[in-house]
Amino acid sequence: EVFVLNDGGEVDLDLGNYERFLDINLYKDNNITTGKIYQHVINKERRGDYLGKTVQVVPHITDAIQEWVMNQAKVSVDINKEDPQICVIELGGTIGDIEGMAFVEAFRQFQFKAKKENFCNIHVSLVPQPSATGEQKTKPTQNSVRLLRGLGLSPDLIICRSSAPIEMAVKEKISMFCHVDPDQVICIHDVSSIYRVPLLLEEQGMVKYFKERLDLPISDSSNLLFKWKAMADRYERLQKICSIALVGKYTKLRDCYASVFKALEHSALAINHKLNLMYIDSLDLEPITKAEDPVKFHEAWQKLCLADGILVPGGFGIRGTLGKLQAISWARTKKIPFLGICLGMQLAVIEFARNCLGLKDANSTEFEPNTPVPLVIDMPEHNPGDLGGTMRLGLRRTVFTTENSILRKLYGDVPYIEERHRHRYEVNPNLINQFEKKDLCFVGQDTDGKRMEIIELTSHPYFIGVQFHPEFSSRPMKPSPPYLGLLLAATGNLNAHLQQINRLSPSDVYSDVSDDSYSEAKLAELEIN
Repeated sequence: EVFVLNDGGEVDLDLGNYERFLDINLYKDNNITTGKIYQHVINKERRGDYLGKTVQVVPHITDAIQEWVMNQAKVSVDINKEDPQICVIELGGTIGDIEGMAFVEAFRQFQFKAKKENFCNIHVSLVPQPSATGEQKTKPTQNSVRLLRGLGLSPDLIICRSSAPIEMAVKEKISMFCHVDPDQVICIHDVSSIYRVPLLLEEQGMVKYFKERLDLPISDSSNLLFKWKAMADRYERLQKICSIALVGKYTKLRDCYASVFKALEHSALAINHKLNLMYIDSLDLEPITKAEDPVKFHEAWQKLCLADGILVPGGFGIRGTLGKLQAISWARTKKIPFLGICLGMQLAVIEFARNCLGLKDANSTEFEPNTPVPLVIDMPEHNPGDLGGTMRLGLRRTVFTTENSILRKLYGDVPYIEERHRHRYEVNPNLINQFEKKDLCFVGQDTDGKRMEIIELTSHPYFIGVQFHPEFSSRPMKPSPPYLGLLLAATGNLNAHLQQINRLSPSDVYSDVSDDSYSEAKLAELEIN
């Protein structure tokens, strides 16, 4: 997955994890790559900043890395715009990789500039447990720590990842051979949900260690951690299941839809349901698969028929689009709750045009450049000759054109919203008049009224498409409204929820959705209804 930030930065999905867990908004400069550093240094050399000196990895590249980190560490990333007290730096990859050597050397130097009381080095290592013997092996950790220390960095904490809880004897062995106290070996085994991980860290004295090691002005008890524990407990108590079919073409690698899965999980948790996400390869729904592999074809359609709701996420290219169109048609005709994201919205418009408006040749210029009915077109600023940096990226405003909109109510009945975008094509604004006569309404547009952002089918319980990517803004305690609406509709609770929202002020909508007691009370009310 390419994660998109508010400022349009296209970054690694790890930054999405940081945003979700910490409820912050990062910037593209929070993502440092070798390419960015080299480009930065080359630009400085071209300007003459180095006065004709030979540019080398040490000191010029390593200095640039340290300078970048120190500058970015001062940038506020939370709602309150307060100066950060801590900067967390993830040095990705594996110790010993040639790609990361310049970064390791940069931080070897940086530890002396920052001083020991301001610098804490955490080494993450895997403790494998071969099924043949069941013995937890410490050699990989010993070797990686030895290599790390040989490069000039000594770990203050060693985080050991394992499938099962690490035995005390193994922990003591790592402590002895890696030159740290047993308390500095933190064991993180596989847990029932990802929401348990912060609690597992806290149980092993992580907060206390940081408080003493870095002299941090923090209390031992945290209200946020208390809420997080309540959420984790509630996640494990869930009994009712909601099945959502995700119809895409990158289903072999689940990380391709990481944010989509998290957004669905946040919404399911908010309404006290366990998410059953069924990944369906859109190619498996197409007639060609029926001819070549009938079993796979029927299994895919069986999944789709069993789903309580259908989601078609974003993507690029013509491959698999026919299967997506068939899934959208199934959702529309069978009144199954549907949410289309980016390409999913564009295909929903194409499906409606072909099957409800009689425009059989309606298509996207992305798939057929010379289509007689260009329903989806490339944007004016797009240059087909050079695809790099030509997409519409980042946070953009969407204005609601009507008050009679399900999505507007889910957002708290606000006049406009701001969500993150990543697309190169858009619905042709010259052809939208025909749709509204047949109940497909474009209820959200950009500030100029030229770009179609949200569609709703008024004759359907929940048939919504959005041009933006709301999953990038979803948080565990603040679920994304479009995804929340899909889960509510899929569980039959949408109307009751909308009535509840009508009794709340816009500012209360998010907080009440994520509050534990509210969710329990609402669930009881829905069951009574």
